[in-house]
Amino acid sequence: MATVSIAPARPRRVLEMTLMLLALALGIGGYALTTLNRTGEVPANLGAHIAILVTVAVVAEVGMHWLAPYADPVILPVAVALTGIGLAMIYRLDLSYAATDQATVGLKQLIMVGIGVVGAAVILILLRDHRLLRRYTYTFGVISLVLLLLPMIPGIGSEQLGARVWIRLGPVGLQPGELVKITLAIFFAGYLVSNRDNLAIGGPKILGLRLPRARDLGPILVVWLIGIAILVLQRDLGTSLLFFGLFVAMLYVATDRVSWLIIGIIMFTPAVFAAIKIFPHVRNRFTVWLHALDPAVYDQEVGGSGQLVRGLFGQASGGLMGTGWGRGYPQLVPFANSDFILSSLAEELGLTGLIAILVLYLVLVERGLRAAIGARDGFGKLLAAGLSFSIALQVFVVLGGITRLIPLTGLTAPFLAAGGSSMVSSWLTIALLVRISDAARRPSAEPAPWETSIQAAIGKSLPHHASTATQRRTASDQAPATPSDTTEATP
Repeated sequence: MATVSIAPARPRRVLEMTLMLLALALGIGGYALTTLNRTGEVPANLGAHIAILVTVAVVAEVGMHWLAPYADPVILPVAVALTGIGLAMIYRLDLSYAATDQATVGLKQLIMVGIGVVGAAVILILLRDHRLLRRYTYTFGVISLVLLLLPMIPGIGSEQLGARVWIRLGPVGLQPGELVKITLAIFFAGYLVSNRDNLAIGGPKILGLRLPRARDLGPILVVWLIGIAILVLQRDLGTSLLFFGLFVAMLYVATDRVSWLIIGIIMFTPAVFAAIKIFPHVRNRFTVWLHALDPAVYDQEVGGSGQLVRGLFGQASGGLMGTGWGRGYPQLVPFANSDFILSSLAEELGLTGLIAILVLYLVLVERGLRAAIGARDGFGKLLAAGLSFSIALQVFVVLGGITRLIPLTGLTAPFLAAGGSSMVSSWLTIALLVRISDAARRPSAEPAPWETSIQAAIGKSLPHHASTATQRRTASDQAPATPSDTTEATP
């Protein structure tokens, strides 16, 4: 009986380099057009700006070729394109904030981009196999709880705009919740892959819907309590919604039961209504959402709907094609470079530009889900799906808030918005997706380049018979593990 191996497509480096050049063109073009439209001159440091971005792109491509040669060629260019567009808009707003404290946000954001890219590189270097994370499932669960509790510690935690989600370490401000998105996704993936069989077993059937058994409701109750604790202690509706939605989505992927989605909605809705009644900050967000155009609500000095309404009028003034880079007035909207950066982009790039940005997000999420489908292990599937869902859910919440589809939550658009914690966590997410994608697309019989180097070093240092045994064990470990990896043909 002969075995025929089905090898996936070889890495498409030309495609990736082409997409990377287009991504760089978006960021550099926006940066140049912003200054050109506002001052009539090309930026004086445009050459240095181009040199830095091209150097980073080349280093990233070389690193990808060595560390993750089979990774999806689309993920990295899309992340670079979104980051470049965000930097261009933040720099454009800096020009309008001249002589104010906000005039250096672009420089700070560029530094955080560098930190995020370095962090992503460190993950790819140290984490050779994403399955190693599963060993530390409960460790990441504990880390998540610690990070969530940090803003509640007196002297460290900082309250801003009614929400207590920041910590201050000297001059540095961090938002631990951004990193918790990743640590919780790892914890959820590790837990669900070990318990999905029990969670998938159905209980009683009501109105045609198969409900889970009562004893299997424990995990979702625990995560629900965590979400409620965030809502109560930190008064942060957006983070609570994101974490609970992430868990319910991963639970649905693990069990393929719609009942978990319905139970999640039923459990979270009463908690939101209770928060509206108890906490003035949360109640005010719903008042602004429902009565944004009411003069009494608009004219409130603190917590009014002025920010939302100005953002809506800015988007309307942009029309279909936008006012052009640097020719609008997005600076009239408070937090135009963070919470409302999508509104700023919609004003100057128009509905067409906003749709193009949303398509970039859609492509990124789709590629993440494709990596989840291709992963050969359950943990990788759930982790890639969870990280992809977290990006999609966060973009939906941000876009829904600025368009008045849902209440404002304070979340920021990944890669685009000003915010160091968000930028770093976004790039760490990209690193994990790249690692899972590389494992999913790599031929099962072909080792990674770093594995080849290690095997060669071991072969030189061991006796001949030990080296041969090692090679045999290595070949056995790398053999196809599932029927889907190979097909058998009978001669």
